[in-house]
Amino acid sequence: MSTQEYFDQGELVAVLTAQPLDRTLDYKAPEGGCFLGAFVEVPLGPRKVLGVVWGPGQGGFDLSKARSVIRVLEVAPMREEMRVFLGKVADYTLTPMPAMLRLATRAPGLSDPPSMRKIYRLGAGEPDRMTDARLRVLEVLRDYGGLAFTLKELAEQAAVTSSVVKGLVKQGAVQKEDSPRDLPYPHLEPDLPGKDLTDDQAAAVAKLQAALRTGDYGTTLLKGVTGSGKTEVYLEAVAETLRMGRQALVLLPEIALTAEFLTRVEARFGARPAEWHSGATMTERRRVWRMVGQGDAQLVVGARSALFLPFRNLGLVVVDEEHDTSYKQEDGVHYSARDMAVLRSAICGARVVLASATPSLESWANAEAGKYDRLDLTSRFGAAVLPDMKPIDMRAEQMQPGTWISPSLRQAVRQRIEKGEQSLLFINRRGYAPVTLCRACGEQIACDHCDARMVEHRFLKRLMCHQCGETKPMPETCPSCGAEGKLAPVGPGIERLAEEAEATFPEAKIAMLSSDLFGSARALKAKIEEIAEGDADIVIGTQLVAKGHNFPKLTLVGVIDADLSLHGADLRAAERTFQLMRQVAGRAGRADKPGQALLQTFQPEHPVIRAILSGDEEGFWKAEAAGRQAAGVPPYGRMAGIVLSGPEVGPVFDIGNAMARNDMPLRQIGAQVFGPAPAPIARIRGRHRVRLLVKAPKGAPIQDAIARWIAPLRLKGDLRLTVDIDPQSFY
Repeated sequence: MSTQEYFDQGELVAVLTAQPLDRTLDYKAPEGGCFLGAFVEVPLGPRKVLGVVWGPGQGGFDLSKARSVIRVLEVAPMREEMRVFLGKVADYTLTPMPAMLRLATRAPGLSDPPSMRKIYRLGAGEPDRMTDARLRVLEVLRDYGGLAFTLKELAEQAAVTSSVVKGLVKQGAVQKEDSPRDLPYPHLEPDLPGKDLTDDQAAAVAKLQAALRTGDYGTTLLKGVTGSGKTEVYLEAVAETLRMGRQALVLLPEIALTAEFLTRVEARFGARPAEWHSGATMTERRRVWRMVGQGDAQLVVGARSALFLPFRNLGLVVVDEEHDTSYKQEDGVHYSARDMAVLRSAICGARVVLASATPSLESWANAEAGKYDRLDLTSRFGAAVLPDMKPIDMRAEQMQPGTWISPSLRQAVRQRIEKGEQSLLFINRRGYAPVTLCRACGEQIACDHCDARMVEHRFLKRLMCHQCGETKPMPETCPSCGAEGKLAPVGPGIERLAEEAEATFPEAKIAMLSSDLFGSARALKAKIEEIAEGDADIVIGTQLVAKGHNFPKLTLVGVIDADLSLHGADLRAAERTFQLMRQVAGRAGRADKPGQALLQTFQPEHPVIRAILSGDEEGFWKAEAAGRQAAGVPPYGRMAGIVLSGPEVGPVFDIGNAMARNDMPLRQIGAQVFGPAPAPIARIRGRHRVRLLVKAPKGAPIQDAIARWIAPLRLKGDLRLTVDIDPQSFY
C-alpha cells in the first residue's frame, strides 16, 4: 500500500466497498480531496454505496470515464491498524475483503448527516385508555431502560403502526424530543473506590496493571474457580486502561449477562458504558460506532462483533468465559472472536485478558507453552465455598416410566424448598421432547427441509426444527400412516422436565430459563433478575444458566443427564462436557450458604465424569492434551472444514469427489483430506450438504494451500462452498 495519506481533488483513489466484488474500484477524489481510510459515498451503477479509501487508484483505463467520489462522510477515518486487521482476518479465514468491510460497518445511518433528529422516550403521563398496541409500546420503552428510539424503530419493535406511538405522544405517555445525533458517552471515573479484594485478587490485579503500563501487547489467561471474583480483577485492569487514556472492550458470550455486568460497571466507574449487541437499538448502535471512532466511548461491553468497531486507541480486550462456543461465528465470516481479539491486540499494542473457570484447551496449551501469561484465583470470594459434587448412579435408582428426576435428586430438592433455598435442574435440551414418535408405524416426525427431527415445543403447540427454524402445528394424526392418538414424545426437553417438576413439587414456584422462551433479550434479563432476587424455588434451565449468572439463594444444582454430550464425533466432546458440568455446578453456593451439585449419570466411572467430580482440572487438561497431541488435532495440529451445498445431492458429491482427487496443494504441505461424506446434518433448508475435512501439521500454511486447492473451482448455478478454518463444530 502507498504511504500517501492524502489525495488531492481529481486524483485517482482505490475505494473498497461492501458490495460483493473481487477488487477495489477507482474513483476521482472529490472537491477538497480525501484522506486514506476516509469513509466515502460513491456511485456504483445507479446506486450510492458506502466505501473506504483504500489507497491510490490503479488506473490503466480511460480516465475521462472515471466517476468522482460523491462525498466524504463526517465520521472518523478508518485507521491503518484497522485496515491491517481486516486484511489479516480476511487472509486467515479466506474471506473476501468486501465481507470484512460489512463486518466493520454494521451500524445503520453512517452516511446520514449529523443533524437534529426526533427521538422517543418513556413519558410521565398515562393514556386515557389502554389497548394491547399501546401496552406493547410502553413495555418496549420500559424493557429498554430509558434508551431512545426513532419513530420507525419504536413502531417496529412494538409491532404497531407509527400512529399508535403518535397517539401516546399526544397523551404524554411517550415523550418526543429533539436530540443532537450521537452524543458522547458519559465519562467513566477509574479512581472511584472498587470492592475490597482478596490477596489472590490483589496480586492478579497488580500483575495485570503492571503489564498494561508497559503499553505492549500480551495475553493473560485469568483462570479462577467459579465465584472467585474474576470480574473484579479485570474491572481493575479496565480502570488502569482508562487512567492511561486508552479504550477498553469487554466481550461477553451472552446478551443476558450484560444487565448484571452493566450494573457492576456503573457501580465501579459511576456511569454506564457503551453497549454493542443485538439487544441494543439501531440508534444506539450507530451512536456506539461513531463515538468509539472519535474516542468518546471509553469502554464498550458487547458481543463478538464488537471486535470490529473502529476503536481509536484500544488498550485492553477482555474475553469473559473465553471457552464459550458462542465466540465462534459460523455463518458469513467464520471467525473466532477469542483468536481475533488476540490478533487485533497484537496489531495495536493492547493487552488481552482471557477469563474462565474452565479454559479452552487452546488457551490452556498456549499458557503451558509460555505464549500466554497465566494468573490463577483458587478460592471463592468472601464466605462462599466451592460446591460439594457427587454422582447419582442412575443404574441404582428406582425410576418410574416417563420420569427423569431421580428419587435421590427429588429428596435433595425438597430439603432446599423446606429451607427456603433455590434449586436448579439442568438439561441441555430446549423444547418439550427431542423426538415425536408414532407408536403405530415407528415414524419420527422430521423437518421437511432438513435431515433433523422436529422438536415439540408444547407451550407454542408446535413442532420446531432447531436447524432451520421451520415450525408446524402439532399434528393430530401421524403424517405417515394416519393413525390417531399414537403420537408420543420421546425423551425430555426443558418443558417436559418443568411439567414433571410441577407435578412432583406442587408447592414450589418454578421458573424456566431457555433462550427460546423469551420474546426479547430484555425480557430474558428481567427474568434472570427476578430469579436472582429469589422469585423462584426451582429453576429449570438449559446451558444459558451456565454462563456466569449469580443466584445468591441457589444452593443445589441437579444435572438431569450428565452423559448427554459425552459421545459423538466431535473431538471436543469431552472438553465441552467437562466445561459445561463444572460451569453449571458453579452456580451453587455462591453466597454464604454451602452448595451441592448432583450429577445423574449412567457412567459414574467414565474418566470425564470422574474428573468433573474430583475437581482435578489440571489432570483432565493434561490427559486431554496428550490425546489430542497423539492424534495431531487442534491445538496440536490444524484443521479446516469445507462444506459444499446445493439443491441436488449428485452435483454436490461430484464436486466433492473432484476436490478429493485433485488435492495436490494439500499434499504438498503434508495435509490429509477426509471425505467427501454427507455432513452429519446432511440437509438444511432444502440444501444437501457434503463435507470434507482437512487435517494438517501444526505449522503448515493451510490457508495458502486451501486457497490454491479451491481456486480452479467454478461453481455453477446454486452450488455453494464455505471454508471454516479451525472449526468448532462439525455439523
